Amino acid sequence: MPTETVRFPGSRGAELAARLDTPVGAPRAYALFAHCFTCSKDSKAATYASQALAGHGIATLRFDFSGLEFTSNIDDLVTAAEWLRRHRGAPQILAGHSLGGAAVLAAAARIPEARAVATIGAPYDPAHVQGLVAHARDEIEEKGEAEVNIGGRPVRISRRFFHDLGGLQPAETISGLRRPLLILHSPADRIVEIDNAAKIFLAARHPKSFVSLDSADHLLTRREDAEYAATVLAAWASRYVDAEKPRVEAVPGVRVTEAGEGRFAQLIAAGRHRLRADEPQSAGGDDSGPGPYDLLLAALGACTSMTVRVYAAQKKWPLERVTVELKHDKIHAADCSECETREGRIDRIERVLTLEGGLDDAQRARLLEIANKCPVHRTLHGEVWIPTRPAP
Repeated sequence: MPTETVRFPGSRGAELAARLDTPVGAPRAYALFAHCFTCSKDSKAATYASQALAGHGIATLRFDFSGLEFTSNIDDLVTAAEWLRRHRGAPQILAGHSLGGAAVLAAAARIPEARAVATIGAPYDPAHVQGLVAHARDEIEEKGEAEVNIGGRPVRISRRFFHDLGGLQPAETISGLRRPLLILHSPADRIVEIDNAAKIFLAARHPKSFVSLDSADHLLTRREDAEYAATVLAAWASRYVDAEKPRVEAVPGVRVTEAGEGRFAQLIAAGRHRLRADEPQSAGGDDSGPGPYDLLLAALGACTSMTVRVYAAQKKWPLERVTVELKHDKIHAADCSECETREGRIDRIERVLTLEGGLDDAQRARLLEIANKCPVHRTLHGEVWIPTRPAP
């Protein structure tokens, strides 16, 4: 899915780095994704889940928090929601992984457009993370900060971190959520154990749902686990979000831009329509869209069908449906008895028309002649001038 790099001021004034994963077409909703305590916007869980949500039509913003303090994380989520509200569309879905899940539970009350909230491997009490660094607390209190290892990752913790988590009341926060809640958690989670999900579920009011992530690890390092979570979330949230009215920029002509993923993937804008092009895996691409020649054949096929349809309608002939099948290859010029070129290789496009309806033989023969008069066919046979210049 297309990914846009953006920046916006965080709650502490510093600029926050973010990525907005968007669908190929117009988004049906916007979401915020909060990463885990030791993660970043580019962690596997955040990346896989956000891109999968975009694949289901939900544009998703993931960003790096300005610090490790829980309250600043909440403020950053509110700031990120404001950026989306101003520049794209207000987030109707809030999703958070691990401590990010606890953060979206707390931030939801300050984001009025939020219609659905989801947590993935979230602790019931944000103070749960204190237990992960309890062995270093004396050192942190004495020195002001220390580097600790959490889940195999080094993290620098300050004295302020412990003070920030004091006085939280998770039961009141969750029961006062007043939004539909989806809890996703793995029984195999050894960092935030499954009983946290049970406590969140019991504290929450309906509507609420729980889905097990089975054998997934806490960090969702396997793509299939993160994509499954996103797929469930997208289907569940569809009952609660209002589909966005398309805000699609109408471009003059056609604009093709590299997608920024894979080797060949391209994003195509044609008027208000959005398409995608790529190469098959056998040619070094990701097969995320039709290839350039596929699109060329599609243009000729569509034009052929339209031209035949218009002519049959004018004649009031009983044409029910047109199907055009096309195939492109390179052949030796000598093998083409009708071609002017006699040496080297030429392009050959085979076009097969299926004309359904009660047509007689004469009508079918005439429609085959008309197929050669479609504008794209004429363009391919005529002289084409393609001036190329740099953009200003």
